[in-house]
Amino acid sequence: MAIVIGMFNHKGGVSKTTTSYNLGWMLTELGKTVLLVDTDSQCNLSSIVIGENNLEQFYKDNPEQNIKSCLSPAFDAKPSLIQPAECVQVKSNDKLFLLPGSFDLSEYEVSLGISFTVSAALGTLKNLPGSFNYLIQKTAEKYNAEYVIIDMNPSLSAINQVLLEGSNYFIVPAMPDYFSNMAINSLSKTIPRWEKWAVTAREAFKDATYPFPETTPKFLGTVIQRFNIRNGKATGANRDLITEINKTVTENFIPALKKQDMVIDCEYPEDYCLGLVPDFNTLNALYQKNGIPVFALTDAQLEHKGQVLTQYKETRKVFKKLFENIAKHIIKLIEDDQSTSAV
Repeated sequence: MAIVIGMFNHKGGVSKTTTSYNLGWMLTELGKTVLLVDTDSQCNLSSIVIGENNLEQFYKDNPEQNIKSCLSPAFDAKPSLIQPAECVQVKSNDKLFLLPGSFDLSEYEVSLGISFTVSAALGTLKNLPGSFNYLIQKTAEKYNAEYVIIDMNPSLSAINQVLLEGSNYFIVPAMPDYFSNMAINSLSKTIPRWEKWAVTAREAFKDATYPFPETTPKFLGTVIQRFNIRNGKATGANRDLITEINKTVTENFIPALKKQDMVIDCEYPEDYCLGLVPDFNTLNALYQKNGIPVFALTDAQLEHKGQVLTQYKETRKVFKKLFENIAKHIIKLIEDDQSTSAV
């Protein structure tokens, strides 16, 4: 089965989509086949892959090619099973696929929330919590994907609860600001509560058409982004906030998760920070325009000549090394964890 990684933080603006896309692409450069799943109703990941100017026409031409339509056999009580999704192959990358999002996915929140009450989970309702994982795994199998990365929406929603609890691992993107620190403190309470619910759900829904997955998600680490640098390092104010976030993770978040066995053991506390990624600055517009990660932009896509092009090429190298290190770190953490679990 594919390894599923949830990209989650209920604070917005922390580059969940950017992390999902850049990490997914880099994993393919390391030889992995990757499925990206857009579960945010804003559909930012779908917009990057398909193209903002093409998005409206894509949904008109392919009304069934989105996550909400693929889940409709479960949520609309249709007599047919959920089928693997028809995905979009990411341009210039034959190992990267997208299950497009839906602007209307949040319509499923109410019925999914009702199904969480075990006593009320009768008939077709009991099929809802496990349907997301079923669709994702069947689609990953169709495309021979080894890794799945789920770009989740910034909320404490029922959909996010089943997505995270159906994942094997999860990453918490953050940025160096006070609210990111508050969000991680909040998640220290929320995620263990979700896991306690999942323990009951795995038993209660085991005889459903789409059983709730028998997996406990484990925290891989944070990726801290969107900060300014000076002389190759984060600026003073950002450094202080990065230190504070790392402290919150190691002193509050990790201990809370360990009580539910939701942590990969790392030798050093700093290993839970998977990487520090500064702001893309002027390269961000080119990334958005071309739908290509900054480290994969061609010289022509950098759209400059002379000294500016030389600077951009050097910056491209820096981001390539950053995401390569993050991807390699994640692969090793997962392989070590899988190896330990198999013993």
